[in-house]
Amino acid sequence: MWRTKEGSTGRLLQLCLAYFFFYVITGVTVKYFTGKADQGFPGMEQVEFLTYSTLGGTALCVLVVVALRWFKSKSTHLVTWGPFTFPREYTYIIPSGICTAVVIPTTTLMYTLPISVMVAMVIMRASVIVISRIVDAIQIGQGILHKKVYREENIGVVFALGAASVQLVWVKPGSFDFLGSRAAMSILGSYIIAYAIRIYIMNYYKNTRGKGVKLDNKWFFGIEQISACVTMAAVAFVIFHSPQWFGWNVPQLEVFRASVTDPRPIWGLATLAGTAYGMVAFFSVFIFMFKGRTATFAGLVNRLTSLVAGTTATLVFCLTCRGKFPSLQDWLSLTFILIAVGFLTIAERKRVAELVAEHELEAAPAVEHAKH
Repeated sequence: MWRTKEGSTGRLLQLCLAYFFFYVITGVTVKYFTGKADQGFPGMEQVEFLTYSTLGGTALCVLVVVALRWFKSKSTHLVTWGPFTFPREYTYIIPSGICTAVVIPTTTLMYTLPISVMVAMVIMRASVIVISRIVDAIQIGQGILHKKVYREENIGVVFALGAASVQLVWVKPGSFDFLGSRAAMSILGSYIIAYAIRIYIMNYYKNTRGKGVKLDNKWFFGIEQISACVTMAAVAFVIFHSPQWFGWNVPQLEVFRASVTDPRPIWGLATLAGTAYGMVAFFSVFIFMFKGRTATFAGLVNRLTSLVAGTTATLVFCLTCRGKFPSLQDWLSLTFILIAVGFLTIAERKRVAELVAEHELEAAPAVEHAKH
């Protein structure tokens, strides 16, 4: 078994491999279930499949949290509000969960716009990369983050944005006017604001742990997922009844309602496929909150892994289900990713040396042996 220590490069690689593996499964299942019916696929609407996959993924997360009791806190920072006493961290972890509940449906809605899936993914991934760098700048200015962002991390941001933006070069003239659409900009704006708050909160929690205080990411994840689940259930209930209550008659809402009132026979399989999406959530959060790393570095590792996994999923689907072969822009994007990874590797070596020098991380056995 590959044993690693908290905050080590080995642990980071483990998280990335697990994230990559389940992201590939997620990408393949999305392509399969939403493939055209006349080509032998289920032919589900994107909103229909994402309804079931979100159900499966969220249910898995909450079940694991409850079964393993990740909701149990060892926090010593308690506050009293009326008759209730609870960990002070709840005041910002629960809002992070609410933001998660906004991110999930707005991601779905981005895919329903009349733009390609690849362009939607580009916009969202690039947004997270930029947000992560801004969060570092803000928390350094606030004195919350005491680490500097290495030059190699900044260069990695540039190449990562290049990798994400390659797809935009192939946008056909006369296509959907994204910037001119009020609905599109409202969806993107909600996604960016919710993700920005969430990334800030995750890094606030990480960077405000005192010396010797354990970074309990499992507890953070547990409380966040429970609050996200409750929020999404409440919002889904309101949206389901919105035609009667508010007179909303949007086609996407009708697809969502039909997926609940008249589910297809394979809805159970689609829900089961969504459990891979739930696994992605675990490793995504643990990468974002990885010990001793800046938001810039963690955000880049997270998004670059998903970009590589996306291309891999396309290739796997091509080989197994006669899908389309990865396009020229996919391979060009992958080239930019590999360059960005090269710079991140240099940054990681510097960061590990810094953490070892500050006694925040134990030196690797090889390093200790070299000292003697």
